[in-house]
Order: sequence, then structure tokens, then C-alpha cells
Amino acid sequence: MPLSGWPRKEQFVNRVSNLNVKLFADGADRATILDLCRKPYIKGFTTNPTLMRKAGVADYESFAKDILTLVQGRPISFEVFADEFEEMERQARKIATWGSDVFVKIPVTNTRRECSTELIAKLAASNIQLNVTAILTLDQVREVSAALEGEAKACVSVFAGRVADTGCDPVPLMQEAMDIVRKYPNIELIWASPRELLNIFQADAIGCHIITVTNDILQKLTLVDKDLHDYSLDTVKMFHQDALRSGFCL
Repeated sequence: MPLSGWPRKEQFVNRVSNLNVKLFADGADRATILDLCRKPYIKGFTTNPTLMRKAGVADYESFAKDILTLVQGRPISFEVFADEFEEMERQARKIATWGSDVFVKIPVTNTRRECSTELIAKLAASNIQLNVTAILTLDQVREVSAALEGEAKACVSVFAGRVADTGCDPVPLMQEAMDIVRKYPNIELIWASPRELLNIFQADAIGCHIITVTNDILQKLTLVDKDLHDYSLDTVKMFHQDALRSGFCL
């Protein structure tokens, strides 16, 4: 019988197929992106300069245009990498020409903590689809949402995982962020930088529109609905097999 206080299998009602939150794959590895394009539950894609560097991307524009041939029909975000707002604007306008599914990622500030809202409002007024990134506070959510108000589709990307890294529960913050963006029909809220599979279901529970998920977390989707007694046994077997392979003796 199930251990007291542990969830029964039938209690796992939030199956992947029933999720309302949209799963966006976050990464820059071409082979992985190609594989994820075949998954119907992946509704969009995001990347950033750090992920591109880790993946060994050398030519930003060539990489982006190649990826766009793979992810046709689904939104994908590419980020500017300038620090001066004038150059950010030039890059943003160029990136926006790459396709109708492209969202341009603009950081909420530059490296000198100068707010990007003036540029954000200017680009939004030009009907450029934006994904404002690196947001961690509710004040930032309010300011950015007001700057994005209008007709152009936009995303407000709150790094809930980084909030959790500071020892704070991100769920209440994300709930309040949802209350803010709900006033703007053109804006969707992104739960960014998740740290575990549970974050997908937390995002879904609060009505968050999108969650960006790296491939290592997506691989854990196979564990949804897994019987916990079976998972316990798998863990015991793993420890036992690794001890045998290591040749340990006492």
C-alpha cells in the first residue's frame, strides 16, 4: 500500500497533454532543437547569447536563420547583445526582419542598470514583437508591461528560477506578476529559468502563459505519473549497480 502522506499515482492529474501552460524549449544546440521540433507539446523556442556560446555558435545571424528553417510556425526569441540603447535598437530592428515568428529579446536594463523601458516602448510602437528578459522584481514587471501596452505581441520573462536561487519562493511573485500582465491583452508571462520539473506544474497552476524549459528538464517529462514505489526501487538499483561497477569492497 502507498506510504502515508505520499501521493498516489491517481493524484497526478496534471498530465503533460492537459497542461495549459505552453512549453518553450530553451537552448542553442541545433541537434536538440531539431529533435524537439518533432514534439507537438513544444510550442515555441528561446535562446540567448550565453546558451549560444555554450553551444559553440560562432556566427549569430547564420545560426539564427538556420534555426528559423527548423522551427517554422512556432515563435522563437533571439536576443540583442549590445549594451548601448542606440545599438540595441539597430540590432532589434534587424532581428525583427528575420521572420514573422521572431520575438526580439531585450534585457530589462543594460549593464549600467539603466532601464530599457524607453527603448521597449519605442520598439513596441513600431509593432516589433518583444520578449523582455532578465526580470526579477514586480516593479520591473509593472514598468515593462506599461511600456509594452499596445497591439504588438509581447512577452514578459520573469526569471523565477533565479528568484528561487536567492532562497525566496517564486510562486507568490509569479502569481502577482500574472495579476499585473493580465491587464494587458497583448502580453504573455514567461516563467523563465526553471530549476526542476515541478516548476512546469507550478506555472500551470497559477495560469502562467509560458514556461521556458531546458532539455535536461524536458527529459524528465517521462517521469510524470511514474509510480513512486517503482521510482524508489529504480534508485536502489542505481546505487547497487554503481557500487558493483566501482568494485567497492569493505
